[in-house]
Amino acid sequence: MTDFITFENFTFKYNAQSESTLKHINLNIKKGNKVLIIGPSGSGKSTLGQCLNGIIPNIYKGTKSGQLTIGGQEVFERSVYDKSELVSTVLQDPDSQFIGLTVAEDIAFALENDCLSQTKMREKVHFWAEKLDLVDLLQQRPQDLSGGQKQRVSLAGVLVDESPILLFDEPLANLDPKSGQDTIDLIDRIHKDNQATTIIIEHRLEDVLYRCVDQVILINEGEILFDGDPDSLLQTSLLAENGIREPLYISILRDLGFKLDKQQHLSQLSQLDLSGLQTKTIGPYQKLSHDYSDLLTLKNVTFSYTKGSPILKDISLIIGKGERISIVGKNGAGKSTLAKAMCQFITADGDIYYHNQSIKEDTVRERAERIGYVLQNPNQMISQTMIFDEVALGLRLRGFDEKMIKERVHETLRTCGLYAFRKWPVSALSFGQKKRVTIASILVLNPEIILLDEPTAGQDQRHYTEIMNFLNQLQKAGHTIIMITHDMQLMMEYSDRSLVIADGKVIADKSPIEVLGNKELLERAHLKTTSIFQLAEKLKISSAALTDFYIHGKRGKQ
Repeated sequence: MTDFITFENFTFKYNAQSESTLKHINLNIKKGNKVLIIGPSGSGKSTLGQCLNGIIPNIYKGTKSGQLTIGGQEVFERSVYDKSELVSTVLQDPDSQFIGLTVAEDIAFALENDCLSQTKMREKVHFWAEKLDLVDLLQQRPQDLSGGQKQRVSLAGVLVDESPILLFDEPLANLDPKSGQDTIDLIDRIHKDNQATTIIIEHRLEDVLYRCVDQVILINEGEILFDGDPDSLLQTSLLAENGIREPLYISILRDLGFKLDKQQHLSQLSQLDLSGLQTKTIGPYQKLSHDYSDLLTLKNVTFSYTKGSPILKDISLIIGKGERISIVGKNGAGKSTLAKAMCQFITADGDIYYHNQSIKEDTVRERAERIGYVLQNPNQMISQTMIFDEVALGLRLRGFDEKMIKERVHETLRTCGLYAFRKWPVSALSFGQKKRVTIASILVLNPEIILLDEPTAGQDQRHYTEIMNFLNQLQKAGHTIIMITHDMQLMMEYSDRSLVIADGKVIADKSPIEVLGNKELLERAHLKTTSIFQLAEKLKISSAALTDFYIHGKRGKQ
């Protein structure tokens, strides 16, 4: 295979910034390779992708030096249309990519722009619909589909162009674990069938390495730190040094004293030679019992957006004071709807009790003083320019005097590690810091329960750890933490109890270790096990004991 995409001493600076985002990039990608680009938030990996697909400089303006060529031709000055014939992009959020009113129209959109005949158009749409298992969905609205189905529609809409380069920008960010695994399988199959040069930009290294990758590029602060095969990268400490979560089984092997620097097949656990590895330090699993007083009780909670199609079906559960709970399940299972019912954003049938008193008739405002809801994207919650004003908003709306507001806001900002930024504009903060501001704006109202929707989605390891350790501090201070998550490792490490939702019902209420050890349950709920369980099978030891060893070791390091 020959070099197909080439960056030669390439530097790019956005007009709005004083420093270059990409610095002296030298990179070769061979035709037909499957390439993973990783890096922490703000590293420059998305900018690299946008230089390839024409978003830069056609939409985001800036200056560049050096060369970027595809197939030997300089492409930086080409139009977005010209670039689209070379590079097809699947965005992180499929909803932002839909054009047509139906799946068929959406797939056909690029063909209409190319003025294909109706006959040719129908042939190609049907061909790709069959290939991606979308034939039965062609007349449905893309917005009504599940997360995994939306991802397949987006993929069909770009594959129909048959571009030589496929670019995926964080394709797993909004998918449940099983749908994410299916998407990696699908990308692998499409890559092999079409021999397209496939580039994946993604945080979730282990999930992408579920299928073989030819080349991994690690970028940070605009510079390439690693360019090579996955095994060579895993032999180094570069992932930990640059805020990328390494595969879970690799972390455990390090904890067990396994020497990685000269091992082959590190990216494929099934092929790894673990003979001679000592496991004597792994003790038996001891299930911990917790004694929590009842805080929130749901009885027979049922809800339908449309008559005859219930989203929540007769849910009853008890949440204890000070618990750390994860709510897991596939896209569309009812997790977010359950959270909305708890917060009174929707009016569900059944009853909800708080400290054994019914709060069914609460207003949204009253419920917010008991249960604080933190959205996945902090930008959807923030409405004020300054940090102090954003945190103070809830108190001001409730008529508190300014002296009291100042005291409570400052106290909350100290708790959240934001006091030094109290006079800053929100726009000056990182994504992780903005997340803390939204938690502070909830915390200032002093709710006992903090409910978070995907608290770490799309964040690198450093921000992930920062936020989760902060939530642990809040739990130790007496708050009950409830998290909706697709992240099985987060569920395992940072919760004591897991509620598994499927088809609007709680189908399991167990410890994370018990959930992850039940293959039938995982399959039913579209979840997947972590690599701890494959490692335990390989070592012929209890997966529960190995998980317990890892979690206790991790907590000891915190």
